[in-house]
Amino acid sequence: MDQTFDPLASLRRAGDPEVDVFVQGTVFLDIIFTGLAAMPKSGTEVWADGMGSCPGGIANLGVAAARLGLNTSIGAAFGDDDYGEFCWRSLEEQEGIDLSRSRRYPHWHTPVTVSVSVHGDRRMITHGHAAPESATDMIGAVPRARSVLLDLDAERPLGQGHPEREWADVAAAGGALLFADVGWDPTGVWSPLLLTQLEECHAFMPNSVEAMAYTRTDSAHDALYALADLVPLAVVTNGREGAVAIDSGTGEEAVVPALRVEAIDPTGAGDVFDAGMLVGTLAGWPLLDRMNFATLCSSLAVQEFGGSLAAPGWGDIADWWHRVRRQPTSNAAARSVQRRFSFLDDLVADVPCGAVRRAAATIAKLSDAQVAKLSDAQAASDAAGQGAGAPAAAEPLPADPEQHVPRTPAAGAPVTTLPLNETP
Repeated sequence: MDQTFDPLASLRRAGDPEVDVFVQGTVFLDIIFTGLAAMPKSGTEVWADGMGSCPGGIANLGVAAARLGLNTSIGAAFGDDDYGEFCWRSLEEQEGIDLSRSRRYPHWHTPVTVSVSVHGDRRMITHGHAAPESATDMIGAVPRARSVLLDLDAERPLGQGHPEREWADVAAAGGALLFADVGWDPTGVWSPLLLTQLEECHAFMPNSVEAMAYTRTDSAHDALYALADLVPLAVVTNGREGAVAIDSGTGEEAVVPALRVEAIDPTGAGDVFDAGMLVGTLAGWPLLDRMNFATLCSSLAVQEFGGSLAAPGWGDIADWWHRVRRQPTSNAAARSVQRRFSFLDDLVADVPCGAVRRAAATIAKLSDAQVAKLSDAQAASDAAGQGAGAPAAAEPLPADPEQHVPRTPAAGAPVTTLPLNETP
């Protein structure tokens, strides 16, 4: 029985595009270490409290969108190695993502990134090689899509027939809305010329550092106003300060605070935010609801190990809202959260009990989260004198409505695993 929640169900009509969102880029095998007290000094070794392995790179966007109920297609190169096989299987079989525009290339190894998270920040080391052919040649016939998620690149501009971007031009000509983000500029130039590509886009969603650098402004708000003159939907995320946005098409402007959570792994949080904004925009929600929803999705993601596979599904969102609704509103913060997210009442009412939840992000037999939970349950059982094999106590409700209790996948949720003695 299909228990996937479709946020666009009421909008679907015969003859609609075959996919809701198409993304193209590089898929990495991400190996993520979390919970380090400090980075290792020269010649020393440190142990991490947690580790996850999962598809990364453009897969962060793809998984986040698919978890939120969008029909998602990825165009990416995969190696014929075990890394590539793990990533392919995770995306296609576990996440239900269409890979018909992706290819496996013999004798080309899948790029790998090691991400280390310390005190809520992260550092990464990556190895990989350029894909064997251009994105346009690899994709072939571009699928009809409601939207495209992509990163702007000064060296591979939109709208100029570049072989790495021609596919996006074709998608836009076919009616797809282009939702763009941008990465860090290692050259430090931050050329404003990159922003000329926004005339091809429907939305632009940079973080505040990137937005201020490209617009030569001194605040997130000033950067937002500069960007709003260039693109219909401008969004600037501002870390712990939340996010700001202007939708010129609807005449709305919104400012939302961040949720107060303890982040253990920020990998892919920006991609999850973008996917949340995409869902709300395609569904036609008010801008304030879109912003709050995107903020919630990214807040849930950063409280879990595992990059792309930490992205929340509708089951996780429903669980969170049910917890919030059960909490007493004895303080202003709790009342604010319930007001901000009251729009979830109607949405969550339609979410089936078996809706998508997170899966384990690991190549091992059990994720660290599962092992820790089993160990904690056994310790609690022993302390209570129940003995081995007794059922674990029910998960307690968080004391704060914005606090999230990490959970393992629900019964029946798909988990991609390999035997403990098998390496990628």
